[in-house]
Amino acid sequence: MATFFNLENFYQNIKGHPFSTGLERGHFNIIKVEDMQVTYPKNLNYSRRSYYKVSLVKGHSIIHYADQSIEIKESTLVFTNPMIPYNWERISEQQQGFVCLFTEDFLNRFANIQGFPVFSNATNAIVPINADQAEAYTQRFLRMENELQANYPYKYDLLRVLMLELIHEAQKLQPLSADATLGANAHERITLQFLELLESQFPIESTDQRLKLDMPSAFANQLNVHINHLNKALKEITGHTTSRLIANRIIQEATVLLKNSDWSVAEIAWSLGFDEPNNFSSFFKHHTQSSPKQLRTLIID
Repeated sequence: MATFFNLENFYQNIKGHPFSTGLERGHFNIIKVEDMQVTYPKNLNYSRRSYYKVSLVKGHSIIHYADQSIEIKESTLVFTNPMIPYNWERISEQQQGFVCLFTEDFLNRFANIQGFPVFSNATNAIVPINADQAEAYTQRFLRMENELQANYPYKYDLLRVLMLELIHEAQKLQPLSADATLGANAHERITLQFLELLESQFPIESTDQRLKLDMPSAFANQLNVHINHLNKALKEITGHTTSRLIANRIIQEATVLLKNSDWSVAEIAWSLGFDEPNNFSSFFKHHTQSSPKQLRTLIID
C-alpha cells in the first residue's frame, strides 16, 4: 500500500517546527524548504497525505505520480491533494522556497478545495513561473508567514483570504480551455458532483473494501441525471467521457496498489470492482499497454 503521512509525520522532518494541534479551525502553517530534512530512498515510495500543500520551490526535482513523472527545473508552484499519492524526488541538493500546508477544515467553509483545477490532477498541479512571478509569489508567502506570527485576532480569516487569492492567481496562469466556460453553470456543477462522487470511493485501503460505482449509468443514477446529460457535461468541462474518467481513476488506483501493496492481482481486481481477474488484466493492459504482472516485474527488476 501507499504510505499514509499525517501532520505529525510531516513535522518529524522539520527543523524548529514542533507539531501542534492548537491552531484555530483547521491546521495552517508556512515552512521554509531549507528547513525540511529530506531522505533519499532507493525505491520510490508513493505516499498519501492527510493535508494539502502549496509549494513554491526552486531547484531540480521530479514529482512521481502513479501514472506519470513531472520534472521541475526552475521556480515552480506545486499543489498537492491528499487523495493523490506521490513521491517528491530531489535531484539537486540546493532547494529553496516555501511550503504552505493546511487541512481541508481550514478552508472548507470558504471554498470547495477539491473543486479547484490545481488540486484535481497532476497536469494542473504543476505551475511553472518566471523569475518575476517567483519574486511576487515569494512576497506572498513572506506576507502569510508574517501574518501567521502576528497577534491580530482575525489573522486566520486573513490567511484564508490570502491563500485563496494565491490559488486563484496560480489558476489564472493555467487558464481553462475554451470549451470549459467559467462560472457556476449547470455543466460545471454536475461535473464537480461527479468528480467528488468518484473520488469519494478512494483510496482503497483494505481487501475488504470494494468499489461500488464503476459504470457511467451507476453515477448517473446516483446523481439523478440522464446518462446522456452526464456525458455531455463531462465532455464539455473536462474533455473526457464518463467512461474515460472512471477508467483513468481506476487505472491510477490499480497502479498504486500494484506498486505499493503485496495484494494478489485477484485481490486488487476484486477491490476495484472486477469479478474476474482476467477481466481486470485485460482492462489494465488495454489502458497501459502492460499487464499487472508485467508492471510488478518491472518494479522488482
